[in-house]
Parts: sequence; structure tokens; C-alpha cells
Amino acid sequence: MGRATEIASILLLISLSLQGALPISSLSHTTQDFEESAAARNLKQQKDHAHEVHCSRERSRAAWKIIEEYMMPFVEREQYQISSSCKLHPDNHLFSDQEQHKIHVDINEWRCGYCKKSFRAEKFLDQHFDNRHYGLLNVSHSKCLADLCGALHCDLVMNSKTPKAKCNPAAAVRNRHLCESLADSCFPVNHGLSASRLHDIFLRQFCDAHTCSGGGKPFSRGGMKQPSIFYLAISILTLMMLPVFYVIVYLYQREMRNGTQELKRISRHGLKTKPS
Repeated sequence: MGRATEIASILLLISLSLQGALPISSLSHTTQDFEESAAARNLKQQKDHAHEVHCSRERSRAAWKIIEEYMMPFVEREQYQISSSCKLHPDNHLFSDQEQHKIHVDINEWRCGYCKKSFRAEKFLDQHFDNRHYGLLNVSHSKCLADLCGALHCDLVMNSKTPKAKCNPAAAVRNRHLCESLADSCFPVNHGLSASRLHDIFLRQFCDAHTCSGGGKPFSRGGMKQPSIFYLAISILTLMMLPVFYVIVYLYQREMRNGTQELKRISRHGLKTKPS
């Protein structure tokens, strides 16, 4: 389409020059300018295309959160070193460095760890990373964790309040195959007891739930222990009530001592002397 437009423009210029409306010298300069502008436009389009990252930041963040909460506690307990070739390895997280440079100052303030600029919400900080710090992404080696979302049940975590969609048997088979391949590559059963145990945990945590027959549930082995709000509220209330309790005990004991002394004083003065 661009080539045809260029040819049509050249033909139009030649026609005008033949009619005397445009000198031949002007024609050559105009044609050269047109070709240079077209080349510059194509170069800009190529650069813009090169800067595109076809990886969902939001789904990658959800995938990494699931890995951290539902798999890494077991990996740390086994003291197992995940190979860098494993897609679950932190080095294969495209946005890992940028996520580590997020500073959550307050509920309405997020700060960029690179340039210290503040934003009202995390999504605006994400846009800032895309616009200002794209060059820090290692797009040549890092993988997109969002590609693993089918195996890791990202939709369940991201859309926890929406009703569950009807199960797709083909998608369940595809996600189970991806899940089992992750277990085999990250925790090979022939690499020792720790790897074998982690392989089994990964299957129970993620792979068994990829079925339409109502089998296992995702994250059946649990995950990282998070302190509940109720527990925190009880702890804070207890700390606040302790000083009040000690004050009440102190006042009560002081009143008891004062009452005992008064009784002793009354009994001593109330004694009658015996007649001689």
C-alpha cells in the first residue's frame, strides 16, 4: 500500500512537470524528500515495534505471587536450589527488577525506586515503568511468567469474586500438560529426595485441579502463613488492656491493705481493760 502510494505520487509529479507547472529540478528534490520521509517513517515504525513487549505485567505479577505464596515456602523448607532453566526461577521473571523497585509508601502513594517519582496508584507506576524505564527490561533473556498462568490458576486468584466459568475439557488437558511439564523440568524426580517431594507437592498444588471431573482443588497443600485480621485485632486489644488491668490490680491491692490496717486500729482501741 505504501509502495503504490509512492509510485502514484511520482507519476503525479511527472505529469505536473510535463504540463509546465513544476520544474524538473524541483521534481527530483521533491521525490528525494518524499523517499527520505518515507524511510524515516519506516525506521520509526520499526523502532516502535521493537519496543513492544507482548507480556502482561498484571498476569505476570499474579503468577509470581502464586509461586511465592504456594510453592516457595516448600522449596525453602527443603533447602532446594531451583535451576535457572526452570521457568519458575526469579531470573525468568521479565518484570522482576521493576517489581522490586516499587516502594509502597501509603495506601494512595507508590514511589518509583529508580527516579523516586510518586504516583497515586500502582497502575500509574506500571505505566511510568513502561514509558520511562523500558530500557531496564531484559527482554533478550527473561521469560514471560504470564505464559504460565494457565498452569498456575492465575484467573482464580485475579477473579476470586466472579463466578466460576464452565469447565473447558480441552483447556484443562492443555493446562495440565503444561503444569506437569513444569513439575518435571523444575523438580526432576531423579535429582534426589527433595526434588521428588517437591515434584509431588507441585502436582498436588497445581496440576491435580486441571480436570473437569471435580477432582482436587488448587493449592490443596496451603501456602505461606498470613496473620489474620482477627488475630491482629485481638493482639492490639490485649496490649491496650494490659496497663488498665495492672492499674486495677494495683488499686485493689492498695484498698485491701488500707482496709486491713483500719481493722487492726479499731480492734486495738476497742479492747476494754480488765478490772483489778
